[in-house]
Amino acid sequence: MTQTIAVIRGDGIGPEIMDAALGVLDAMQLGLQYEFVEAGLSALEKTGELLPAATLEAIARHRIAFKSPLTTPVGEGFTSINVALRKQFDLYANVRPAISFPGTKSRFENIDLITVRENTEGAYIGEGQSVSADGETALLTQKITRKGSERIVRYAFELARRLGRKKVTIVHKANILKSTSGLFLKTAREVATRYPDIQCNEMIVDNTCMQLVMRPEQFDVIVTTNLFGDIVSDLCAGLVGGLGLAPGANIGEHAAIFEAVHGSAPDIAGRNIANPCALLLAAGQMLDHLGHVEQANRLRQAIRDTLTAKDGVTPDVGGTGTTQSFARAVAARVAG
Repeated sequence: MTQTIAVIRGDGIGPEIMDAALGVLDAMQLGLQYEFVEAGLSALEKTGELLPAATLEAIARHRIAFKSPLTTPVGEGFTSINVALRKQFDLYANVRPAISFPGTKSRFENIDLITVRENTEGAYIGEGQSVSADGETALLTQKITRKGSERIVRYAFELARRLGRKKVTIVHKANILKSTSGLFLKTAREVATRYPDIQCNEMIVDNTCMQLVMRPEQFDVIVTTNLFGDIVSDLCAGLVGGLGLAPGANIGEHAAIFEAVHGSAPDIAGRNIANPCALLLAAGQMLDHLGHVEQANRLRQAIRDTLTAKDGVTPDVGGTGTTQSFARAVAARVAG
């Protein structure tokens, strides 16, 4: 059975790392097909729109997209193209693994945790922003719903159960934000009772950040609200070597988008030195989502083996190779 994926090649280094990732996926011979669509600066140049209707239609039709980093122009259009995509398809679950890999600039080893972030509400989406006429006061509305809280916490527990994870940590600030974070925590506690096979604990967000840099091994799956999740997931990426090793999935009931979460890095675009790891790891998440779990694990192991051998790897992880040589080394291992 073939699966067609809407592919957004992205801006800056995006096309380079996407070509590398698709080469690895093709080497796995999974019958994947691609429909290439535009978004970001490349779309603006070609169509006059940052997020063309044809792109949205393709994602809706295929229900799955694979995306390189995009650039949102300053001062025009969307606040964020990524936020616009999440709203369009109600991609309520942002899933960010943080896994230790050899040969990376990390202070820790053997980290293997997942941050599950609510993606559609809360302070991060910027509802109700205003500035007073005198420029002295700024306001922002923060809205948390029982529905949004229930479905993200349920997703986190279901993910933990599916992956054989043992613990879910509910991260909040209900001691101070008693209405919004309080509703999230209350709802999360109710959901947790349905999963007696999974340990559940609660942690205030500031303590969570401290504990992550002191004893990250205590965490397994973290679930939290939008703004806190944005911060915590990047902190977790720092524990394993940075955003160059950080994949992300944005998942809803009717569509899912898999991406590298780092930026488009225009300063190194066209030089063929960008590390494709984050997008390759996002490809692994996509394969998991499509039911190719064994192949996804094989891909992750191939990345690990390539980094260990420093076989064609890029300068940022201690090699002298290129984006394409890195990808070819991974492709040879997954095809072998």
